[in-house]
Amino acid sequence: MSSVAVSRLAVDEEPDLPRASITDQVASIARKDLAPLAADIDSGAVYPADLLRRLGDAGAWGSHRPNHGAADLRCAIQSIAALGEVCGATAFMAWCQNTLVWYAANSGNPALAGFSDDVASGKILGGTGLSNPMKTLFGIEKLKLKGRKVDGGYVVRGALPWVSNLGAGHFFGTIFEIEDRPGEIVMFLADCSNAAITLQPCKPFLAMDGTGTYGVQFRDAFVPDALILAAPAGPFVKKIRSGFILLQAGMALGLIRDCIAIMDEVAAPLGHVNRYLPQQPADFRQLASDLESETMDLAADPFNADDSYWRRVVALRLKAGEASVAAAHAAMLHCGARGYLKSHRAQRRLREAYFVAIVTPATKQLRKMLQDA
Repeated sequence: MSSVAVSRLAVDEEPDLPRASITDQVASIARKDLAPLAADIDSGAVYPADLLRRLGDAGAWGSHRPNHGAADLRCAIQSIAALGEVCGATAFMAWCQNTLVWYAANSGNPALAGFSDDVASGKILGGTGLSNPMKTLFGIEKLKLKGRKVDGGYVVRGALPWVSNLGAGHFFGTIFEIEDRPGEIVMFLADCSNAAITLQPCKPFLAMDGTGTYGVQFRDAFVPDALILAAPAGPFVKKIRSGFILLQAGMALGLIRDCIAIMDEVAAPLGHVNRYLPQQPADFRQLASDLESETMDLAADPFNADDSYWRRVVALRLKAGEASVAAAHAAMLHCGARGYLKSHRAQRRLREAYFVAIVTPATKQLRKMLQDA
Protein backbone atom coordinates (compact mmCIF):
# COMPACT_ATOMS: atom_id res chain seq x y z
CA MET A 1 0.00 0.00 0.00
CA SER A 2 1.45 3.40 -0.93
CA SER A 3 2.33 5.97 1.72
CA VAL A 4 -0.12 8.40 0.10
CA ALA A 5 -2.98 6.00 0.75
CA VAL A 6 -2.34 5.61 4.46
CA SER A 7 -1.77 9.23 5.42
CA ARG A 8 -4.10 12.20 5.58
CA LEU A 9 -3.33 15.25 3.48
CA ALA A 10 -0.70 17.38 5.20
CA VAL A 11 -2.69 20.56 4.71
CA ASP A 12 -5.28 22.41 6.70
CA GLU A 13 -8.78 21.40 5.72
CA GLU A 14 -10.50 23.99 3.55
CA PRO A 15 -14.14 24.91 4.14
CA ASP A 16 -16.53 23.30 1.70
CA LEU A 17 -16.87 25.25 -1.51
CA PRO A 18 -20.39 26.34 -2.48
CA ARG A 19 -21.85 23.77 -4.82
CA ALA A 20 -22.68 26.33 -7.51
CA SER A 21 -19.08 27.52 -7.39
CA ILE A 22 -17.79 23.97 -7.86
CA THR A 23 -20.01 23.37 -10.88
CA ASP A 24 -19.05 26.73 -12.38
CA GLN A 25 -15.35 25.99 -11.96
CA VAL A 26 -15.75 22.56 -13.51
CA ALA A 27 -17.66 24.04 -16.46
CA SER A 28 -14.94 26.65 -16.96
CA ILE A 29 -12.20 24.00 -16.95
CA ALA A 30 -14.26 21.94 -19.40
CA ARG A 31 -14.64 24.82 -21.86
CA LYS A 32 -11.11 26.19 -21.66
CA ASP A 33 -8.91 23.17 -21.01
CA LEU A 34 -10.87 20.02 -21.81
CA ALA A 35 -12.37 21.06 -25.15
CA PRO A 36 -8.99 21.19 -26.96
CA LEU A 37 -8.18 17.69 -25.67
CA ALA A 38 -11.50 15.98 -26.41
CA ALA A 39 -10.57 14.52 -29.80
CA ASP A 40 -7.24 13.19 -28.52
CA ILE A 41 -8.91 11.65 -25.44
CA ASP A 42 -11.47 10.00 -27.71
CA SER A 43 -8.77 8.53 -29.94
CA GLY A 44 -6.63 7.33 -27.04
CA ALA A 45 -3.74 9.71 -27.66
CA VAL A 46 -4.23 11.35 -24.26
CA TYR A 47 -5.19 10.19 -20.77
CA PRO A 48 -5.91 13.50 -18.99
CA ALA A 49 -4.40 12.81 -15.56
CA ASP A 50 -3.32 16.42 -14.97
CA LEU A 51 -6.78 17.71 -15.85
CA LEU A 52 -8.42 15.20 -13.49
CA ARG A 53 -6.18 16.46 -10.69
CA ARG A 54 -7.09 20.06 -11.50
CA LEU A 55 -10.73 19.12 -11.24
CA GLY A 56 -9.97 17.67 -7.82
CA ASP A 57 -8.47 21.01 -6.80
CA ALA A 58 -11.74 22.63 -7.92
CA GLY A 59 -13.74 20.37 -5.59
CA ALA A 60 -15.24 18.16 -8.28
CA TRP A 61 -14.59 14.89 -6.44
CA GLY A 62 -15.65 15.72 -2.90
CA SER A 63 -19.10 17.30 -2.86
CA HIS A 64 -21.01 14.02 -2.52
CA ARG A 65 -19.24 12.59 0.52
CA PRO A 66 -21.67 11.74 3.32
CA ASN A 67 -22.13 14.23 6.13
CA HIS A 68 -23.71 13.14 9.41
CA GLY A 69 -25.30 10.11 7.78
CA ALA A 70 -26.75 11.92 4.75
CA ALA A 71 -25.43 12.52 1.26
CA ASP A 72 -26.31 14.72 -1.69
CA LEU A 73 -25.17 13.78 -5.21
CA ARG A 74 -26.62 16.76 -7.07
CA CYS A 75 -23.45 18.83 -7.35
CA ALA A 76 -21.38 15.80 -8.38
CA ILE A 77 -23.89 14.89 -11.10
CA GLN A 78 -24.05 18.45 -12.43
CA SER A 79 -20.25 18.61 -12.49
CA ILE A 80 -20.08 15.35 -14.45
CA ALA A 81 -22.71 16.77 -16.81
CA ALA A 82 -20.64 19.92 -17.35
CA LEU A 83 -17.72 17.76 -18.43
CA GLY A 84 -20.03 15.58 -20.50
CA GLU A 85 -21.19 18.57 -22.53
CA VAL A 86 -17.63 18.72 -23.88
CA CYS A 87 -16.29 15.14 -23.70
CA GLY A 88 -18.15 11.95 -22.89
CA ALA A 89 -14.95 10.05 -22.13
CA THR A 90 -13.96 12.57 -19.46
CA ALA A 91 -17.45 12.49 -17.98
CA PHE A 92 -17.02 8.73 -17.69
CA MET A 93 -13.67 9.14 -15.94
CA ALA A 94 -15.31 11.68 -13.64
CA TRP A 95 -17.93 9.07 -12.77
CA CYS A 96 -15.15 6.55 -12.06
CA GLN A 97 -13.34 8.98 -9.76
CA ASN A 98 -16.51 10.03 -7.97
CA THR A 99 -17.51 6.40 -7.51
CA LEU A 100 -14.15 5.55 -5.95
CA VAL A 101 -14.69 8.43 -3.50
CA TRP A 102 -18.21 7.12 -2.86
CA TYR A 103 -16.87 3.69 -1.90
CA ALA A 104 -14.15 4.96 0.42
CA ALA A 105 -16.29 7.63 2.07
CA ASN A 106 -19.04 5.10 2.89
CA SER A 107 -16.74 2.38 4.20
CA GLY A 108 -16.72 1.70 7.92
CA ASN A 109 -12.97 1.00 7.81
CA PRO A 110 -11.27 3.81 9.81
CA ALA A 111 -7.99 3.14 7.97
CA LEU A 112 -9.56 4.63 4.83
CA ALA A 113 -10.29 8.13 6.19
CA GLY A 114 -7.09 9.55 4.74
CA PHE A 115 -7.56 7.64 1.50
CA SER A 116 -10.99 9.21 1.05
CA ASP A 117 -9.45 12.67 1.42
CA ASP A 118 -6.70 11.93 -1.09
CA VAL A 119 -9.12 10.63 -3.73
CA ALA A 120 -11.55 13.52 -3.20
CA SER A 121 -8.71 15.99 -3.72
CA GLY A 122 -7.50 14.25 -6.88
CA LYS A 123 -4.16 13.39 -5.27
CA ILE A 124 -5.05 9.75 -5.90
CA LEU A 125 -6.84 8.81 -9.12
CA GLY A 126 -8.78 5.65 -9.79
CA GLY A 127 -11.96 3.90 -10.68
CA THR A 128 -14.42 1.14 -10.10
CA GLY A 129 -14.19 -2.54 -10.90
CA LEU A 130 -17.81 -3.38 -10.19
CA SER A 131 -18.93 -4.30 -13.70
CA ASN A 132 -18.56 -8.03 -13.10
CA PRO A 133 -19.81 -7.94 -9.47
CA MET A 134 -22.88 -5.89 -10.42
CA LYS A 135 -23.74 -8.44 -13.07
CA THR A 136 -23.13 -11.23 -10.56
CA LEU A 137 -25.43 -9.72 -7.96
CA PHE A 138 -28.25 -9.68 -10.50
CA GLY A 139 -27.74 -13.22 -11.80
CA ILE A 140 -25.93 -12.48 -15.07
CA GLU A 141 -22.32 -13.58 -14.45
CA LYS A 142 -20.19 -15.39 -11.89
CA LEU A 143 -17.61 -13.49 -9.84
CA LYS A 144 -14.22 -13.49 -11.54
CA LEU A 145 -12.12 -12.87 -8.42
CA LYS A 146 -11.52 -15.32 -5.56
CA GLY A 147 -9.78 -14.66 -2.27
CA ARG A 148 -8.62 -16.45 0.85
CA LYS A 149 -8.05 -15.11 4.35
CA VAL A 150 -4.47 -14.84 5.59
CA ASP A 151 -2.85 -13.01 8.48
CA GLY A 152 -3.40 -9.27 8.05
CA GLY A 153 -5.63 -9.47 5.00
CA TYR A 154 -6.50 -11.63 2.00
CA VAL A 155 -4.81 -13.12 -1.06
CA VAL A 156 -6.77 -12.51 -4.28
CA ARG A 157 -6.53 -14.16 -7.69
CA GLY A 158 -8.45 -13.86 -10.97
CA ALA A 159 -8.90 -11.35 -13.77
CA LEU A 160 -11.25 -8.52 -14.71
CA PRO A 161 -11.56 -7.75 -18.45
CA TRP A 162 -12.16 -3.97 -18.26
CA VAL A 163 -11.52 -1.46 -15.48
CA SER A 164 -11.26 2.27 -16.27
CA ASN A 165 -9.49 5.39 -15.03
CA LEU A 166 -6.41 3.38 -14.13
CA GLY A 167 -2.66 3.85 -14.35
CA ALA A 168 0.45 3.59 -12.23
CA GLY A 169 -0.36 4.40 -8.60
CA HIS A 170 -4.13 4.35 -9.19
CA PHE A 171 -6.68 2.43 -7.10
CA PHE A 172 -10.07 0.88 -7.80
CA GLY A 173 -12.81 -0.83 -5.83
CA THR A 174 -14.01 -4.33 -6.60
CA ILE A 175 -15.29 -7.57 -5.02
CA PHE A 176 -14.05 -11.11 -4.56
CA GLU A 177 -15.69 -14.28 -3.27
CA ILE A 178 -14.04 -16.15 -0.39
CA GLU A 179 -12.81 -19.46 -1.81
CA ASP A 180 -14.00 -21.76 0.96
CA ARG A 181 -17.21 -19.86 1.69
CA PRO A 182 -19.35 -19.81 -1.48
CA GLY A 183 -21.57 -16.75 -1.65
CA GLU A 184 -19.59 -14.75 0.92
CA ILE A 185 -18.15 -11.65 -0.72
CA VAL A 186 -15.66 -8.97 0.29
CA MET A 187 -15.30 -5.51 -1.26
CA PHE A 188 -11.82 -4.00 -1.31
CA LEU A 189 -9.53 -1.43 -2.87
CA ALA A 190 -7.01 -2.73 -5.39
CA ASP A 191 -3.68 -0.88 -5.48
CA CYS A 192 -2.32 -0.80 -9.04
CA SER A 193 1.22 -0.38 -7.66
CA ASN A 194 1.00 -3.91 -6.21
CA ALA A 195 3.50 -6.07 -8.13
CA ALA A 196 1.00 -8.95 -8.17
CA ILE A 197 -1.64 -6.80 -9.93
CA THR A 198 -0.99 -6.37 -13.66
CA LEU A 199 -2.65 -3.86 -16.01
CA GLN A 200 -2.98 -5.14 -19.56
CA PRO A 201 -3.88 -2.78 -22.46
CA CYS A 202 -7.20 -3.48 -24.16
CA LYS A 203 -7.90 -3.71 -27.86
CA PRO A 204 -9.06 -0.37 -29.33
CA PHE A 205 -12.65 0.58 -28.58
CA LEU A 206 -15.23 2.30 -30.75
CA ALA A 207 -14.76 5.37 -28.54
CA MET A 208 -13.36 6.30 -25.11
CA ASP A 209 -9.82 4.98 -25.71
CA GLY A 210 -8.28 7.71 -23.54
CA THR A 211 -10.06 6.58 -20.38
CA GLY A 212 -7.23 4.51 -18.89
CA THR A 213 -9.09 1.25 -19.42
CA TYR A 214 -7.21 -2.00 -18.84
CA GLY A 215 -7.67 -5.67 -18.22
CA VAL A 216 -6.52 -6.40 -14.67
CA GLN A 217 -4.93 -9.64 -13.47
CA PHE A 218 -4.54 -10.58 -9.81
CA ARG A 219 -1.79 -13.18 -9.30
CA ASP A 220 -2.13 -14.05 -5.62
CA ALA A 221 -2.16 -10.36 -4.74
CA PHE A 222 -2.05 -9.58 -1.03
CA VAL A 223 -4.78 -7.13 0.03
CA PRO A 224 -4.20 -5.77 3.56
CA ASP A 225 -7.06 -5.26 5.99
CA ALA A 226 -6.45 -1.51 5.63
CA LEU A 227 -7.83 -1.73 2.06
CA ILE A 228 -11.00 -3.67 2.88
CA LEU A 229 -14.11 -1.60 2.18
CA ALA A 230 -16.62 -4.09 3.59
CA ALA A 231 -16.66 -7.70 4.80
CA PRO A 232 -19.20 -9.06 4.21
CA ALA A 233 -19.92 -6.79 1.26
CA GLY A 234 -23.64 -7.47 0.68
CA PRO A 235 -25.11 -4.78 2.98
CA PHE A 236 -22.47 -2.28 1.84
CA VAL A 237 -23.31 -2.79 -1.84
CA LYS A 238 -26.98 -2.26 -1.09
CA LYS A 239 -26.07 1.02 0.62
CA ILE A 240 -23.93 2.42 -2.21
CA ARG A 241 -25.74 0.98 -5.25
CA SER A 242 -28.13 3.89 -5.84
CA GLY A 243 -25.27 6.39 -5.75
CA PHE A 244 -23.25 4.19 -8.13
CA ILE A 245 -26.08 4.33 -10.66
CA LEU A 246 -27.29 7.91 -10.13
CA LEU A 247 -23.84 9.39 -10.70
CA GLN A 248 -23.95 7.91 -14.22
CA ALA A 249 -26.84 10.21 -15.04
CA GLY A 250 -24.35 13.06 -15.33
CA MET A 251 -22.83 11.43 -18.42
CA ALA A 252 -26.23 11.32 -20.08
CA LEU A 253 -27.31 14.83 -19.12
CA GLY A 254 -24.15 16.41 -20.52
CA LEU A 255 -24.24 14.44 -23.74
CA ILE A 256 -27.91 15.22 -24.38
CA ARG A 257 -27.33 18.94 -23.78
CA ASP A 258 -24.58 19.00 -26.40
CA CYS A 259 -26.65 17.02 -28.89
CA ILE A 260 -29.34 19.70 -28.56
CA ALA A 261 -26.65 22.34 -29.13
CA ILE A 262 -25.50 20.52 -32.26
CA MET A 263 -29.03 20.52 -33.65
CA ASP A 264 -29.37 24.22 -32.86
CA GLU A 265 -26.07 24.98 -34.60
CA VAL A 266 -27.29 23.58 -37.92
CA ALA A 267 -30.77 25.10 -37.67
CA ALA A 268 -29.88 28.15 -39.76
CA PRO A 269 -28.32 26.39 -42.76
CA LEU A 270 -30.42 23.20 -42.63
CA GLY A 271 -33.60 24.09 -40.79
CA HIS A 272 -35.63 24.31 -43.97
CA VAL A 273 -35.16 20.57 -44.53
CA ASN A 274 -34.51 19.41 -40.96
CA ARG A 275 -38.06 20.42 -40.05
CA TYR A 276 -39.17 17.22 -41.79
CA LEU A 277 -37.30 15.07 -39.28
CA PRO A 278 -39.57 13.55 -36.63
CA GLN A 279 -37.45 14.62 -33.62
CA GLN A 280 -36.65 18.28 -33.06
CA PRO A 281 -34.51 20.14 -30.53
CA ALA A 282 -37.62 21.21 -28.62
CA ASP A 283 -38.51 17.55 -28.04
CA PHE A 284 -35.12 16.88 -26.48
CA ARG A 285 -35.17 20.06 -24.43
CA GLN A 286 -38.31 18.79 -22.71
CA LEU A 287 -36.85 15.30 -22.37
CA ALA A 288 -33.64 16.69 -20.85
CA SER A 289 -35.61 18.88 -18.46
CA ASP A 290 -37.70 15.94 -17.26
CA LEU A 291 -34.62 13.73 -16.92
CA GLU A 292 -32.73 16.36 -14.95
CA SER A 293 -35.68 17.02 -12.64
CA GLU A 294 -36.07 13.34 -11.79
CA THR A 295 -32.31 12.94 -11.36
CA MET A 296 -32.01 15.87 -8.97
CA ASP A 297 -34.97 14.62 -6.93
CA LEU A 298 -33.45 11.17 -6.51
CA ALA A 299 -29.90 12.45 -6.04
CA ALA A 300 -30.86 14.38 -2.91
CA ASP A 301 -31.58 11.12 -1.03
CA PRO A 302 -29.20 8.35 -2.20
CA PHE A 303 -29.50 6.28 0.99
CA ASN A 304 -33.26 5.85 0.64
CA ALA A 305 -33.89 2.16 1.29
CA ASP A 306 -37.46 1.96 -0.04
CA ASP A 307 -38.05 -0.52 -2.85
CA SER A 308 -40.05 2.12 -4.75
CA TYR A 309 -37.06 4.48 -4.64
CA TRP A 310 -34.76 1.78 -6.01
CA ARG A 311 -37.14 1.11 -8.87
CA ARG A 312 -37.16 4.84 -9.70
CA VAL A 313 -33.36 4.86 -9.77
CA VAL A 314 -33.20 1.90 -12.14
CA ALA A 315 -35.95 3.32 -14.36
CA LEU A 316 -34.16 6.69 -14.50
CA ARG A 317 -30.89 5.05 -15.54
CA LEU A 318 -32.69 3.12 -18.29
CA LYS A 319 -34.32 6.32 -19.54
CA ALA A 320 -30.97 8.14 -19.47
CA GLY A 321 -29.28 5.57 -21.68
CA GLU A 322 -32.11 5.41 -24.18
CA ALA A 323 -32.43 9.21 -24.28
CA SER A 324 -28.70 9.55 -24.94
CA VAL A 325 -28.84 7.29 -27.98
CA ALA A 326 -31.98 9.00 -29.28
CA ALA A 327 -30.50 12.50 -28.91
CA ALA A 328 -27.20 11.57 -30.55
CA HIS A 329 -29.03 9.80 -33.40
CA ALA A 330 -31.16 12.90 -33.98
CA ALA A 331 -28.08 15.16 -33.91
CA MET A 332 -26.43 13.05 -36.61
CA LEU A 333 -29.52 13.23 -38.81
CA HIS A 334 -29.83 16.97 -38.32
CA CYS A 335 -26.18 17.44 -39.33
CA GLY A 336 -26.40 15.22 -42.37
CA ALA A 337 -23.17 14.68 -44.28
CA ARG A 338 -21.22 17.24 -42.24
CA GLY A 339 -21.83 15.16 -39.11
CA TYR A 340 -20.37 12.13 -40.86
CA LEU A 341 -16.93 13.76 -41.03
CA LYS A 342 -14.41 12.47 -38.49
CA SER A 343 -13.68 16.09 -37.59
CA HIS A 344 -17.28 16.74 -36.51
CA ARG A 345 -18.23 16.00 -32.93
CA ALA A 346 -21.68 14.66 -33.89
CA GLN A 347 -20.22 11.28 -34.82
CA ARG A 348 -18.23 11.22 -31.56
CA ARG A 349 -21.40 11.95 -29.64
CA LEU A 350 -23.16 9.03 -31.30
CA ARG A 351 -20.34 6.66 -30.33
CA GLU A 352 -20.31 8.01 -26.78
CA ALA A 353 -24.08 7.64 -26.51
CA TYR A 354 -23.87 3.92 -27.22
CA PHE A 355 -21.37 3.68 -24.37
CA VAL A 356 -23.88 5.29 -21.97
CA ALA A 357 -26.39 2.65 -23.04
CA ILE A 358 -24.04 -0.34 -22.63
CA VAL A 359 -21.82 0.53 -19.64
CA THR A 360 -22.80 -1.48 -16.55
CA PRO A 361 -25.65 -1.54 -15.77
CA ALA A 362 -26.44 -1.79 -19.48
CA THR A 363 -29.87 -1.36 -21.04
CA LYS A 364 -30.57 -5.10 -21.05
CA GLN A 365 -29.46 -5.50 -17.42
CA LEU A 366 -31.59 -2.55 -16.33
CA ARG A 367 -34.63 -4.10 -17.96
CA LYS A 368 -33.90 -7.37 -16.13
CA MET A 369 -33.47 -5.49 -12.86
CA LEU A 370 -36.85 -3.79 -13.28
CA GLN A 371 -38.47 -7.12 -14.06
CA ASP A 372 -36.91 -8.74 -11.00
CA ALA A 373 -37.48 -5.86 -8.57
